[in-house]
Amino acid sequence: MKLVFASNNKNKIIEIQSILPDTIQILSLEDIGCMEDIPETAETIEGNAILKANYVTENYGYDCFADDSGLEVDTLNGEPGVFSARYAGNHKNNDDNIDKLLLELSNKTDRKAHFKTVIALNINKQQHLFTGIAKGEIIEERKGTNGFGYDPVFQPEGYNKTFAEFSLEEKSAISHRAKAVKDLISFLNTI
Repeated sequence: MKLVFASNNKNKIIEIQSILPDTIQILSLEDIGCMEDIPETAETIEGNAILKANYVTENYGYDCFADDSGLEVDTLNGEPGVFSARYAGNHKNNDDNIDKLLLELSNKTDRKAHFKTVIALNINKQQHLFTGIAKGEIIEERKGTNGFGYDPVFQPEGYNKTFAEFSLEEKSAISHRAKAVKDLISFLNTI
């Protein structure tokens, strides 16, 4: 089975392809000739996943799935949330985003947070949503060089290292994205 994944984020594509069985091959937006940056204008993570999936289905005619993810910090009322990639501005710089987050949390003792991924799947003229959550906390300084985004400051529950210190295989076993993708796979196996 070939499915379009509505992304050109190479890190996400590698991470998701590593979780999927060999029977499912991902095509990126680039693979289908979609070079535009699909607008993410929704006010929720779910809304952005739906926007991206619908854009590909409506404009290119493919069955596809799209994800949107965000980091939600309890004491910051869920920020950065849907604005995770643009937290420090539209230039989408991971280091600037982490710097802003650490500054916002500098005088906070409650550092609980969770990553949330929502996948919107458009297949056979129907839409299905799958959600994955990874709970943890934000540590005070960066650790590790793997992963991307907020991985260097996110320590998942039950571990004493950050996502950026995990191997791809380790992270893929427990991450928010992995949980949502596993639900997606279970569903695809039923059709």
